[in-house]
Amino acid sequence: MSGPSADSTADTRLQDFFRPGYEAADVAALQPLLQSREALAALMTVFHGTESAVVIRLLILREVAARGDQPNWQPSELRERFAYLDPAKLENVLQRLRENTLLQWDSETAVYQLSPLGRMVVTALSTLLKFDDQGEELGYIAGQIAAGSAVGKVDAEVLQHLLSRLNELHGELEQAVLSRSERRIRAAESRLERVWEWVEKSIGVIDSVKEYLDDPEVQDVAYRIARVQSTLLSMSSVFQRELNKLESQRVHLGNSGLSSADLGAWLRSRSTAELERLSDDAVSVLPRHAFLLGDLLLDVAEHELIDKVRPERLDTPLPPAVENAQAPEMPGEEQAPQLLEWLSELGDLAQVMEVEQCVPHRDFEHSSYRYSLLSLLGDPESATLTGPTADLARLPRRWLIEEDRLTTVNRAGVGRISAGRVEPT
Repeated sequence: MSGPSADSTADTRLQDFFRPGYEAADVAALQPLLQSREALAALMTVFHGTESAVVIRLLILREVAARGDQPNWQPSELRERFAYLDPAKLENVLQRLRENTLLQWDSETAVYQLSPLGRMVVTALSTLLKFDDQGEELGYIAGQIAAGSAVGKVDAEVLQHLLSRLNELHGELEQAVLSRSERRIRAAESRLERVWEWVEKSIGVIDSVKEYLDDPEVQDVAYRIARVQSTLLSMSSVFQRELNKLESQRVHLGNSGLSSADLGAWLRSRSTAELERLSDDAVSVLPRHAFLLGDLLLDVAEHELIDKVRPERLDTPLPPAVENAQAPEMPGEEQAPQLLEWLSELGDLAQVMEVEQCVPHRDFEHSSYRYSLLSLLGDPESATLTGPTADLARLPRRWLIEEDRLTTVNRAGVGRISAGRVEPT
C-alpha cells in the first residue's frame, strides 16, 4: 500500500491558502504555474535556504555551464575545479542538484552534465545579471521580447511587463515635473538619458512583433506600448521647458553670479557635521523675527488687542462743527512793559555787565522773563521782524554764557543763575 503522491500533498497544501468554497483549479491565473511544477521545483532547489547556500549552488551551475566545448564533467574534474570548497559540502551540493534534475549523472560514463532544465535556469540567470544596473530592466524585458520574436513566440504577458515598466517610468518623470523642483527635474532628466537607449530599442522590438498582430491581445498591448513610448520621447522637451521657467524665476544673490539653486546644491553636498558648524550662532533657540518690521507689528497688535476688543471706538462720530475762534492778538507795546523796560536797559548798556547783576529784577517771574529774552540778542531771524522783539534782536549787544558754572544771587526770587555776561559789540 503506497502513500499519497508528492503532487497530491502539494495540492492539499495549496488548497489551505484558499477561502472555503474556492478551489485552486478555478483560478485561471494559477494554471500556468501548476503546469510548470518541474521548472518551479528547479528554481526552489536553487533559491531555497540561506544566501550563502544559494550563492554556492549558482556558482557551481554557472561554472559547469561555462565549458561549452566539453559539457561533460568527471567527478575528479569538479573536485579540481572547486578545490577551494570543502569536499564534503561540495558533494552535498552536487547531490542536491542531481536529485532535483538540475544536474544529470550518467552512470555508464560516470560524468556530470547540466540537464536541459538546468541550462535554461542558468541562461535566464546570466541574462538577468547583465541587466542589473538601474534603468536596464527595460533592456532585459526588451531582450526577452526580441528573443521570443526571433523564435516565433511573442507572449502578451511579457509585453504587459514592458508596458507596465514604461508606464511606471512615465509616472515617475511626470511627478518630477509636477513637483516644480529643479533638483528633481534634473534628476529625472538624467534618468531619462540613462534609459533612452533602451526606450529606443524597445520601439524597435515592438516594430519587430508587428507580424504577430493577428493576435488581438498582443495587438492591443503593442498599441498601448507605442503610445507610452511616444509620450516618453516628448519628455525631454517638457523637462527643458520647465527648467526654462524655473530659470526665469531664479533668485540671484547680488552680483556674486550665484543663485538660490546653487546655494541649495552646495548645502546638499555638505555633511551633517559641516551643516551643524554652519548653523552655529545662526540658529536661535528662541525665534528672532528679524524679517518683521516693529512698527508694523505694533500697528497690527494695536488693531488686534484694542480695536477688535473695543469696536465702539471705531464708530465714534466727529464733534459738531463750530465757528472758528478768533485768534488773540499779539500783545502790543503797551501790553509788554517788561519787554520795553528791558530793551531800554540793554540799549543804555555801555560796558560789560555780568548776568547776575542785570537780569534779577523784582521777582522770579520778571527775572526769568528777562533771562529768556537774552537769547534773542543777535538772532538774525528775529531781527527781520517788526516790533520790540525785533528791536531787541538788532541791538549791538551779545550774550555769553558759561553753562557749567552757577553764580549765587539770592535776590529778586533768584537763588543761583548760570554765569555769563552781556557786552556791547
